[in-house]
Amino acid sequence: MSRIVMKFGGTSVANVERIRNVAAHVKREVDAGNEVAVVVSAMSGATNQLVAWTKEASAIHDARDDAIVASGEQVTSGLLAIALQAIGVPARSFQGWQIPLRTDAAHGAARIESIDGSALISRMTDGQVPVIAGFQGIGPDERIATLGRGGSDTSAVAVAAAVNADRCDIYTDVDGIYTTDPRIVPQARRLDRIAFEEMLEMASLGAKVMQVRSVEMAMVHKVRVFVRSSFDAPDAIQSGPDGEPLGTLICDEDEIVESQVVTGIAYSKDEAQITLRRVADRPGVAAGVFGPLAEASINVDMIVQTISEDGKTTDITFTLPTADQARAVEILNAKKTEIGFEALNTETDACKVSVIGIGMRSHAGVAAQAFEALAKRGVNIRAITTSEIKISVLIDTAFAELAVRTLHSVYGLDKA
Repeated sequence: MSRIVMKFGGTSVANVERIRNVAAHVKREVDAGNEVAVVVSAMSGATNQLVAWTKEASAIHDARDDAIVASGEQVTSGLLAIALQAIGVPARSFQGWQIPLRTDAAHGAARIESIDGSALISRMTDGQVPVIAGFQGIGPDERIATLGRGGSDTSAVAVAAAVNADRCDIYTDVDGIYTTDPRIVPQARRLDRIAFEEMLEMASLGAKVMQVRSVEMAMVHKVRVFVRSSFDAPDAIQSGPDGEPLGTLICDEDEIVESQVVTGIAYSKDEAQITLRRVADRPGVAAGVFGPLAEASINVDMIVQTISEDGKTTDITFTLPTADQARAVEILNAKKTEIGFEALNTETDACKVSVIGIGMRSHAGVAAQAFEALAKRGVNIRAITTSEIKISVLIDTAFAELAVRTLHSVYGLDKA
């Protein structure tokens, strides 16, 4: 017998028929003798509609009124509990505050501070299935607080940690994590296992299957996460060679017997580039540039600094999400005299392509292989950043798909 937390996203609970399908998945695990808790998102599109209604009521409103936006998950948790009861599975819906799942005061983007899992464990050991509204908790002001984008995944991992679950199953509209986007590379393969660190890099660098915060929480609390499809028939789940369901297990590196040098290729087209020209080369300049951006919660990624021939000035180039570009330009122009740059240039036709793999730690020449392969295909590299398990290059957006296909092939990820 295992203790499992099952999480179902918006497309999986998009209507009552799909909610019944989810109930059948839950019943399968209960019938197998497992203790089960479920976390659900709102129906697909429901949260966007709730946000739109809130803005229509008042464009400027109290951000602490999260009760409206959180109601989508409350509806699906109640409907799933009813659907489970209808097929003979004891179930009860829970809102975040009833657990309680406690957060900080950042309404709309709250972070989880604690969860008391005792009530959930008691229900599970008694044979009842708690059906929990994801994306929400209760803040220090005793008001409902929502967790922001990807909050339901984060809720599920946090609940799994709180109840000491053996696994957190994330049901989604794909059947696992792939070596890259199959829409670009049809030969992309589903990974049986991927390390927390690799998944964290993949999520932060463009892979959309899981949000960064949920992967971070899973890594910190050592929660094994299994990504699988909710659209397989519940009574006809396909199994792999080892008898396990098809999907991808996100786990500790120690559970991966033999890792490839490169695990996957990620990409993000949502990149903007800012260059400050002829900045005085003196101590404190970088802090003057990036400090105000950090205070505005603007996340800067690649940074390249080029010193002039006389050593008196420097050009500073960096990337950031396209959505933050206008705000960043406004902040930097306001600090122009203080920073001391002569000109500010912006570009939005940039794409970041990344090579990821824990096997890179112990292998030389991985970066050179990427650079050579891209050069042969005529792809110019604007900027480079590296870590122990990642190489990222900034290139023109027009070459994004070519670069992804080239790197996927050069590292042998096309091969079965």
